[in-house]
Amino acid sequence: MSIRLRLTLLYSIILALTLMIFSIALYAAQAQYTLNLVRNDLEKAAEPMINGLAHAQRDFGWPMPVPWIAQREGPEGEQAREALQPLVRERRPRDMVRILDVEGNVLNLPMIGETVELTLSEEGLTHLKNGETWEEISHDEEGRLFIYSQPLMIDNEVTGIVQFARSLADRDRSLRSLGVTLLAGSALITLIAFGIGWTLSGITLRPIHRITQTAREIGESRDFSSRVRHSGPNDELGRLATTFNAMLERLQDAYQQVAHALQVQRDFVADVSHELRTPLTTIRGNLALLQRQPPIPQTEQDDVLADLISESERLSRLVTDLLTLAHADAGRKLELGPVALTPLVDDVCRQARLLAPERDITCTGEDNLTVRVNEDALKQVLLILLDNAIKHGKGAIHVIVEEHDRQASVRVQDAGPGLSPEMQQRIFDRFQRGDVSRSTPGFGLGLSIARALSEAQQGAIAVESDLGKGSAFTITLPQAPP
Repeated sequence: MSIRLRLTLLYSIILALTLMIFSIALYAAQAQYTLNLVRNDLEKAAEPMINGLAHAQRDFGWPMPVPWIAQREGPEGEQAREALQPLVRERRPRDMVRILDVEGNVLNLPMIGETVELTLSEEGLTHLKNGETWEEISHDEEGRLFIYSQPLMIDNEVTGIVQFARSLADRDRSLRSLGVTLLAGSALITLIAFGIGWTLSGITLRPIHRITQTAREIGESRDFSSRVRHSGPNDELGRLATTFNAMLERLQDAYQQVAHALQVQRDFVADVSHELRTPLTTIRGNLALLQRQPPIPQTEQDDVLADLISESERLSRLVTDLLTLAHADAGRKLELGPVALTPLVDDVCRQARLLAPERDITCTGEDNLTVRVNEDALKQVLLILLDNAIKHGKGAIHVIVEEHDRQASVRVQDAGPGLSPEMQQRIFDRFQRGDVSRSTPGFGLGLSIARALSEAQQGAIAVESDLGKGSAFTITLPQAPP
């Protein structure tokens, strides 16, 4: 069952229950109200007759109630019937009346007309004998009757019973009509509300449908550039669409990073294979020369051994660089501590001058800067940068120490051929070498190692370069707290 159908059914059921409770309450209130009207009417109709009988009894001074005298023949009976006649005539046409004795026996009075059969239970007779009114509902061929009985009191003594009754057929028909109307109206309103709710819930849940459709399309095409289109208010569904789009953006970035990492890994394996193949091929060829019979001349053997030593050292350097990168990739943390930056840079510059005495290498900048780094790792980074500047550039090399916003930086600037904008984006990738450096010894791993070691020390490395004007590599490092 869809959430749209569940929501529609839920508030349709709530509406139906509400209408049912309202209809039952309205029906019960109307039934009680109309019954109270009948009771009040019969009570008002009985009061004049009770009072009239009491006055007639006192006026004539008869020893027994007037209704009993009215049953006799002769002048007294005629006089009593004349006294009862206006009292009976004042009743409403739709009301029925009976006069009973104390034992509940019906008095046959000509002025009342045909005697109507009205029930009186034993319990009701007992209450009436005690001077209390009594009401009950009976059934006849035409429907239900509401019977109101009141005792006839003379000198605080019950001398008879007066009963008024009215048919409830019209009231019951009205109530049945009201019940049918409420039932049909509630059902119709519920059906209409279901249709309206179904439409509105479809409109409200449309963003969820779009999210589902977008997720299905992404799953089929693996295109994380798709986004959910939502132009509604920033409600729960709007925030859901925004969150989903943000998640897609992060997934797209992660997917691109994974794809880039896989491509780098494939290139890395290919480059490592290529870099290893060259020295291994040379070593194998030289070993074959040494195995030749008759042996090659001694001078050639010396050259072959020199080549073997050179290629072995090259393989050793390659393995060392790869191990360094592997340690960085594994997330091995360096031990960091406060290091005076300027003396360390001066020491690195001194070592670089020994490697290239013909080059002018200057070190300038701020003094008394202390950074929180690993001394050996920072030396290795600076030596890599200076070695690149010596190999790929000409002219003077400037090493500048600066301070910016609690950050210390070391800038290595050369006057080499420079890098193109495209090469600047890839220069820190593994085995990445500029076009002009193909003939220069190296594996293209130095700057990758420099970046890995800089980031391991909570620092960063960046490059700025102009073709024909040289390049500048800057290491930014956090200063040690005082």
